[in-house]
Amino acid sequence: MFIQTEATPNPATLKFLPGQDVLGQGAMEFRSPDDAAHAPLAQALLSIDGVEAVMYGADFVSVTKNGAEWPHLKPAILGTIMEHFASGAPLLTEGAAPAQSSGEFYDSTDAETVATIKELIETRVRPAVAGDGGDIVFRGFKDGVVYLAMKGACSGCPSSTATLRHGIENLLKHFLPQVKAVEPA
Repeated sequence: MFIQTEATPNPATLKFLPGQDVLGQGAMEFRSPDDAAHAPLAQALLSIDGVEAVMYGADFVSVTKNGAEWPHLKPAILGTIMEHFASGAPLLTEGAAPAQSSGEFYDSTDAETVATIKELIETRVRPAVAGDGGDIVFRGFKDGVVYLAMKGACSGCPSSTATLRHGIENLLKHFLPQVKAVEPA
């Protein structure tokens, strides 16, 4: 098995491509061993000293470090990913919770606007963000402001504010004049 790695705009995160589906669709992020209780690969990766977060994407695993250097971490991460996929073990075990979309907030009178925002995020933004090893999740809409959460490589990325404020905000304003701003949630 050959696992490719790709740099992301976030220097603390690398994207690992095992050459096969990981989640198939969607994304799941794990920031602690408790988060990864039903995700054996994520749990194994989080046990590596220096690994801060793991995210499963459609066909990749992104890993975020916390101060350690990539030349020291990368061999252990590659070995763990290779071992997991070669073993045929499941990515998620029974009891794994699907990605949470709860906690959304918006006025029911804005339901049509929110549906359009979600569709634009799903079709135009999420694929680009996934290409950088991250994910983006709608959190809310209030008083013309869209609230989004960045995950994976995009969480804490130096360019995530620019992505939100310029790229995504401009896209949403183009299609929806009622959108005044985009803010991190």
